[in-house]
Order: sequence, then C-alpha cells, then structure tokens
Amino acid sequence: MSMTDHVPPAGPRPAPPVERPRADCTVDASGRIIWNVRLTVPDGARPRLLLRLRPRKGQPETVRHLLDLEPAGPDRLRAVLDPEPVLAEGRWDCYVVPASDDGPEARQRLLPGLRDLRALVAGSPAQPAGAPLAVRIPYATADRFLAVRTWLRTGHAEAGEVRVAGHTLTVRARLHGVGPAAGATVLLRRRGGDGVSLRLAPRAEGGRDGGEFSFTVDYRELLNACGSGQEVWDLYVERAGGGPPVRMGRLLDDVADRKKIFVYTAVTLGGATVRPYYTLDNDLSVEVTGG
Repeated sequence: MSMTDHVPPAGPRPAPPVERPRADCTVDASGRIIWNVRLTVPDGARPRLLLRLRPRKGQPETVRHLLDLEPAGPDRLRAVLDPEPVLAEGRWDCYVVPASDDGPEARQRLLPGLRDLRALVAGSPAQPAGAPLAVRIPYATADRFLAVRTWLRTGHAEAGEVRVAGHTLTVRARLHGVGPAAGATVLLRRRGGDGVSLRLAPRAEGGRDGGEFSFTVDYRELLNACGSGQEVWDLYVERAGGGPPVRMGRLLDDVADRKKIFVYTAVTLGGATVRPYYTLDNDLSVEVTGG
C-alpha cells in the first residue's frame, strides 16, 4: 500500500446477532408480567412466547398459553401477560416459538435476564371472601432457565413471622379469600392419611378485615401425639363456617422457592428433633425425627 492510499476510518462494528433468547422480566403493581426478550429474528417473522405448564413426571404435556411478541427495538421483542386469564397452579416454563408452530422441536427455551419483582415484595392486601388467590412469580430454574411459579387457591392462610423459642413455635398469619379468622381453628394434620390431628385455638390479632391471627405450637403436645420415626405435620386453618381446611404457607412476596432459603432452628426434646420448614410448594409444615 502506498503512502497516498486512502484508508477509511474504522467505524463501529455491527452487533452480532442474538441467537439464544434471553428475557428481562418485570411484574408491575397491577400484577402484569412483562417480558423484554433479546433475540434476532428474520424480517417479517412474528414469533410468540409460549408458557407451558410443566407436567408431573411421566405425564404428557396438556396445558399451554401463547402470547404475542411485539417488536420493541433492535433485537428486542416484548410480551405482556395480563392478570387475566388466571393461570393454573404449578410451574410454567417459558419458550420462544415460531408463529406457525409450538411443537417441541421448534421451541427455544428462554434464558433469564434481569427480574424486577419489587412490586411483589410488599405482599398483597387480603383477598375478600369468595375471591380466589392467584399468585405468579418469575424465577430462574435450577438449570438456569426462565419459568413462572403460580399458585391458585380458593382459600389461603399466609404465614408471616415464624418464631421458635424454647419448646414452642409461634406463627402470625392472615386469612385470604375465606372471611374472618374469628371462630377458626388451627389444624396440624399428620401426613400419611391416618387422620391424626392436633387442634389449636388461634389468637385474634385484629386487622381491618379480621383475618389476622397468631397461634403457638407446644412441641411437647406435638410429641405426645407422635408415633415414632420421622413424621411431617402440615398446617391448616379450619373455618368456623365449615368447608375444607385452608392450607397455610408463604406465597405473597417475591420468593418462588423458600425451602432452602428460610431455614428455622431445630429443637431437640426427649430424643426427638422438631423443626418448622417450608415445603417445595412454599407451604408450612413441621418435621419430627427420632424419638
């Protein structure tokens, strides 16, 4: 090259295409979920976002929900899931699919980006009697994909403070969707279908709707009702007006999986170890081992 040859100035290189779809996810105050997907698509292509309810092991896939993905900038697509329709309870995996095909071979599973869940942190106001409780929390799965955990309950007892002191467990909670706590009974039911239960009288804690209450479990009483070996006792609320017991758990914040995050003190009494814990469904239970 001679000294007089012209060399054009170096300009910015074009960004490489985005081949693996990744989504930032926001939940707003109205309960909408907004996906902003980073993906390069051919001109004129109109892919969709697929939510697929994860089936139980060995069962076929039967429930899917499709959302339109709209252009939102270079290599950006946007989808919105409104509060309605309500999604069935479970875990929904997220995919991008072509407009004409949502079969397994055409799917691209979404990778998680930023998740803005600040609207969920403060919890939810109490649901009035007769109104189902619908909860949706985007989260990253153990194998690092994007999914949505959902709960749909006609009645729910939301556990608040859980405190272990000496040989007692004290829980403060609030009823949702089933009316006031007055006259209700806290039920500890031994898992396994043998019908063994322990009933406790809750203490009313007020609240504008009368749904707040607390109760204390004396582990010595629980051990007297135990058999031997390992047992799990699930917590419910029996309503004064009848109807099926309402499961107790912690659903109304931004934590999709509590079991390994909220770990409570274990207490040893008479050779047995007792500890409260959250299940894989974020329901509250008490485990007894030994004795």
